[in-house]
Amino acid sequence: MAVKFWEKRPETETPKKPKSAAREWGDAILFAVVAATLIRWATFEAYTIPTPSMENSLLVGDYLFVSKLHYGPRTPQTPLQVPLTHQTIWGTNIPSYSEAIQLTARRLPGFSEVKRNDVVVFNVPFEKQHPADLRTNYIKRCIGVAGDQIEVRQSQVYINGKPATNPPHLQTSYSLYTDAPIRPEIFQEQGIVEYDSPNGAPMLGYAGDTVLYSPVHMTKEAADFMRQQPYVKRLVEQRLPAGVPDPSVFPNSVDFPAPTPLSATTRPWNADNYGPLQIPKEGQTVQITRENAGIYFKIVGQYEHTPGITWKDGLIYQNGQPLTSYTFKQDYYFMMGDNRHNSQDSRYWGFVPADHIVGKAVLIWLSVDPNAPSFFSKIRWNRLFHLID
Repeated sequence: MAVKFWEKRPETETPKKPKSAAREWGDAILFAVVAATLIRWATFEAYTIPTPSMENSLLVGDYLFVSKLHYGPRTPQTPLQVPLTHQTIWGTNIPSYSEAIQLTARRLPGFSEVKRNDVVVFNVPFEKQHPADLRTNYIKRCIGVAGDQIEVRQSQVYINGKPATNPPHLQTSYSLYTDAPIRPEIFQEQGIVEYDSPNGAPMLGYAGDTVLYSPVHMTKEAADFMRQQPYVKRLVEQRLPAGVPDPSVFPNSVDFPAPTPLSATTRPWNADNYGPLQIPKEGQTVQITRENAGIYFKIVGQYEHTPGITWKDGLIYQNGQPLTSYTFKQDYYFMMGDNRHNSQDSRYWGFVPADHIVGKAVLIWLSVDPNAPSFFSKIRWNRLFHLID
């Protein structure tokens, strides 16, 4: 059999026209958008920290890489979306997506499961105005995984009856009484920041003739430093007493952020004394009663899309009949901020479904101090390329 490796082009054949500059640029831009979209979806995505709920572990102005590879990338639930956008088109309030097509969430294999103490980015579950995969991204620490029993006693977290390991930069809030105002530089040296204050220092007030700073969010090490200073008269940790119920915590408030409905059973829980509460696990079956219906209402009706679900007189109804038992379709997680008294987290809005998990925060590649006076001092050089723990 003869094989032709080369054949002379007939002289009559018209050579192809070279691409125009516009076509070349269009092809390059299209390729870049497709490549960036695939990388962002399947491998790593950049995020920034906008709020102090994770201080002092993560700081406002930290820029992160979040790994989708750890837990596995999710298949898109809302495929009709402008590439490289989230909820709106850049610089506008125009939605960047259409809900005409909604797909079932799937997750490709990852090389890790969500573990306790992982710093996790997820779509906040309580937003109803957006599809699940386009809800606002939150970042918190995973305190408990599916099947765990979580409890908080006097601000200390317990998992399955044992004290949990606290993050190394855990913050709580204090009332600080002093003889005179404290220089902002002293607060800055101890990592104490109030981002709503013009100079970054906690707001100054007075209690009679005593200077009062309250609340002051700081680590245990910063609190120990303050207690040793001669100008500090008193330092009191702000902690809610046990047995005093907070109607805004979950599940006393069933459907955060709405004030109603309220659970039929008001638990004596607050942010510092919470639980015990078991985290639902895929395949687990629970009996639904008036006492626990508030815990499971959002799971059954919203997160797992069970048809015909309503709430009436402290009970879950399906198609007009009381729901007496339920088997969970996915795992759930309990998330908390490291700035324990300045974090809106699972203590207020409940569990995070597995299909809301975005990825694991792994690296700080840039950190910018919003309160620094000059460009070069704005860069927190010691945080560049810092691994997240």
